[in-house]
Amino acid sequence: MTSPPLIPVRAGFLPLVDAALLIAAKEKDFAREEGIDLSLTRETSWANIRDRVSVGHFDVAHMLAPLPIAANLGLSPLDVPFIAPMALGLGGNAVTVSKRLWSALEEQGAPSDGDPARVGAALRNVIKTGQTRQERLLVFAVVQSFSGHHYELRYWLAACGIDPDRDLTITVVPPPLMVDALKSGRIDGYCVGEPWNTAAVHDGSGRIVTTKSSIWRSSPEKVLGVTKEWAETNPLTLAAVLRALHRTSLWCEDKSNNAELADLLAGPDYLNLPQAVVLPAIENRIALGDKEPRPIADFLTFAGKAATFPWQSHALWFYSQMVRWGQVAHSPQRAQAARLSYRPDLYRQALSGLNVAMPGASSKIEGALTERTHLPAARGQLVLGPDGFFDGVIFDPDRVEDYIAALHKN
Repeated sequence: MTSPPLIPVRAGFLPLVDAALLIAAKEKDFAREEGIDLSLTRETSWANIRDRVSVGHFDVAHMLAPLPIAANLGLSPLDVPFIAPMALGLGGNAVTVSKRLWSALEEQGAPSDGDPARVGAALRNVIKTGQTRQERLLVFAVVQSFSGHHYELRYWLAACGIDPDRDLTITVVPPPLMVDALKSGRIDGYCVGEPWNTAAVHDGSGRIVTTKSSIWRSSPEKVLGVTKEWAETNPLTLAAVLRALHRTSLWCEDKSNNAELADLLAGPDYLNLPQAVVLPAIENRIALGDKEPRPIADFLTFAGKAATFPWQSHALWFYSQMVRWGQVAHSPQRAQAARLSYRPDLYRQALSGLNVAMPGASSKIEGALTERTHLPAARGQLVLGPDGFFDGVIFDPDRVEDYIAALHKN
């Protein structure tokens, strides 16, 4: 009996470890087993990813988690509605600084263990005393204005008493160019996904000072981004892609596959880097300042803790930061548009036949779990948490206005 023809799906990605689900779905045939002929195109910037999805060059994409929200709030160049029917994991970012800045931070008591509060206090003192002896403000780079990197960097700085708009400069640099920008002295630090932090440590140009998982544990990072039109026109194809990516996430999470996954990602068509630079994030063992890695709890999660579930509370937290930093004015209608950018209903429908334990709710209070917690779920139990912010603040998605008001008072 002849098998039905495979359905072609074009996907864009950036060379990052958290593109693993798309890459492994193709290379390990999970996509093909769901009837999908998945083709991957490596891109150089998130703006290119967004725009090529918008104009139909890509059907789906490895995408920054806030980008669909920004598009639906009218903050993108092209007026194209997006949705995120699936997340591609949790965590994976870090903050890296130049050796020169690290020396100044050490003099102010910065610890070597990545503690965000103590590193932030040291950075505040460096800025206050002008200890780097530069005529200009310190310059930190993020990968895109509408990115988890941008919001977690600003959140960390503000919580440590540093004004991100006055005390330093934040600019945008594509992930693959971060290390070179640091080497050239154009920037003093950056927040980026792996492997571009480890790459700076390996070549001796930078030091990792803290991680996303230390600032906000079990926090969102990338999603599968699609246009709303494509999702509505191709519901069965989208469901097949989600099933393939779910099965891939389990394979990626299996520690016995770590070395093989690192080899796949390191290949010339994908990250094009030595396996030794790619592997640490997958193993959750990061070398902060030398070649000796140390365990970093929950640095990057592919499947556990409902890592691929598109929580609408994540979307609302990103929205709250857009409001906080003046990218958009708050209104109930905009908050609703942000919430509906994430589509757990499509996720549930696609995986309904796979006996997957899924949350019954579409939102949760963020930052409330101080330890691993077993929760009842459809088809079994989920383990979530810990998920706390380093400053102890809790985000209740049902009280967005109160949260935003509290941010503006601080």
